[in-house]
Amino acid sequence: MTDTAVKANLLGMTKPQLEEFFESIGEKRFRAGQVMQWIHHFGAEDFDAMTNVGKALREKLKACAEIRGPEVVSQDISSDGTRKWVVRVASGSCVETVYIPQNGRGTLCVSSQAGCALDCSFCSTGKQGFNSDLTSAEIIGQVWIANKSFGTVPGKIDRAITNVVMMGMGEPLLNFDNVVPAMNIMMEDFGYGISKRKVTLSTSGVVPMIEKLGEVTDVSLALSLHAPNDELRNVLVPINKKYPLAVLLDSCKRYITRLGKERVLTVEYTLLKDVNDQPEHAEQLIALLKEIPCKINLIPFNPFPHSGYERPSNNAIRRFQDLVHKGGYNVTVRTTRGDDIDAACGQLVGQVMDRTRRSERYIAVRQLAAEAEQTPTASTRN
Repeated sequence: MTDTAVKANLLGMTKPQLEEFFESIGEKRFRAGQVMQWIHHFGAEDFDAMTNVGKALREKLKACAEIRGPEVVSQDISSDGTRKWVVRVASGSCVETVYIPQNGRGTLCVSSQAGCALDCSFCSTGKQGFNSDLTSAEIIGQVWIANKSFGTVPGKIDRAITNVVMMGMGEPLLNFDNVVPAMNIMMEDFGYGISKRKVTLSTSGVVPMIEKLGEVTDVSLALSLHAPNDELRNVLVPINKKYPLAVLLDSCKRYITRLGKERVLTVEYTLLKDVNDQPEHAEQLIALLKEIPCKINLIPFNPFPHSGYERPSNNAIRRFQDLVHKGGYNVTVRTTRGDDIDAACGQLVGQVMDRTRRSERYIAVRQLAAEAEQTPTASTRN
């Protein structure tokens, strides 16, 4: 078996999967831990680097397996230390991964799909359309690439990445079967050893999969809410038409309850000028979340061309925060990081080979808008 197309890619395998793999090739199960450490602790890309693995086994692995991550197309570093990688996945599309250092933490924002099928109206990723789900190797491969960029020291796990958030391109719960194994590797001691409290999955509200998630893991949960009532959320987050707020919040509450008293739901709320940032929206948000243990993360909108939305003023942001805080909530405003390299929240676009043709329609709308701006009005012509 020499064709790389049929070799087993060990990068995306969990420890139990690796144990099964080694048994299938006539080797002891303990080899899984050895090889997993080489891959994820030390960033090994070939089997010859694995010095505590016998030569015969290394040769066997070369014949039937590989360690293959996504191709790094580019890496940018922001003036504030934020890093962004563009990586190409097997479908030919490119996705983006962002590392954000702040207050002693290193948070990696990981993508789960090439594009996104949900088309939230204020998100540039959604305007790219949708191409494909990422494999577990392509998801954990983003952590692998980022971790290697900080260098490794023999015998020591690099802790530059302290938190991982599944908040990059795509809706993670629509790629459940690949996202869950990748998160398990993040938390595995032979992988990256990240606490379950520091691995967060963010969803726009795929209710049946929230229920399923609670059956297999206890990672932290974040909800992309963005509106305090169904009428507005139907516009901003169209999946709300299928799973309205009452159903969605009940599902989130059940998930958080399973985790224990000290765990809370993170509520993400992108503030859009004159759309969802008014005092009445703050009051509605306070009432909506009153029975759910949660913390609220306000995200000032990060503009992209022809979005139709604007960032609220700093005064409006503070006013909204103060109102929600007085309502009894722990509420923070997310600092915009990496906007000079288009790495801020809502700005990830990649290069998606769109199968939905949504990007074509969006480009056509942008062109019409640009032409309308250049066409003189009657009063101008006169």
